[in-house]
Amino acid sequence: MLFAAGLGTRLKPFTNEHPKALAQVNGKTLLQHNIQYLQSFGINKVVVNVHHFANQIIDIINENNAWGSNVLISDETNQVLETGGGLLKAIPLFGDAENIVVMNVDILTSLNIDKMFQQHINTNAMATLAVSNRTTSRNFVFNMDKKLCGWMNTATNELKGIECFDEKQHTKLAFSGIHIINKKILSLIKQQGKFSMVDVYLDLMKTNDIIAFNHFTDKFIDVGKPESIAIAEGMFK
Repeated sequence: MLFAAGLGTRLKPFTNEHPKALAQVNGKTLLQHNIQYLQSFGINKVVVNVHHFANQIIDIINENNAWGSNVLISDETNQVLETGGGLLKAIPLFGDAENIVVMNVDILTSLNIDKMFQQHINTNAMATLAVSNRTTSRNFVFNMDKKLCGWMNTATNELKGIECFDEKQHTKLAFSGIHIINKKILSLIKQQGKFSMVDVYLDLMKTNDIIAFNHFTDKFIDVGKPESIAIAEGMFK
């Protein structure tokens, strides 16, 4: 599933008239980049949620025959539901898939999905989160077994799930917006309406294994700001 419903406020002025998914890097939209990225790992069935300028996304998918993939639209035009709510709404579109790769449409990466999926299966994780040791104020906190145990904001010292951060017991890592989830997790979600999967993971981490996949050696960029497009064009030629 590609999350493409967001307003893309950081990417203004482009998003005043277009969805962020249609921002271009080296002549290709972010949407095309990521559909073809998933294709490179044999993932050809993709759910795309839409809200902001939804018709522009639907039109470009139809005009390009989904670049050879089977793309299903999860329509959030009435209300953008964030990551958690968006996943719940899309459940009927997942069919019999046991595991689902989920990613934000406004990131580009060279992360090897096959390796991440193999770890996901080997650890029998309920969810596997792509992370790296990038500098950011908001971090997931993992124990020494790479299991999620909390969240922290280093700018405000806010903590969730843990009382204190102990460098001997914990490691803080930046979430890269790529998850692999076992479909079973969707039946465990208690939240409704508009909510983030971050809150779901923090709720479920004590009874379910939510595990880090550290991809710090891979190319990665969040193409969320106008200035990041030029950087991305140098990284992904």
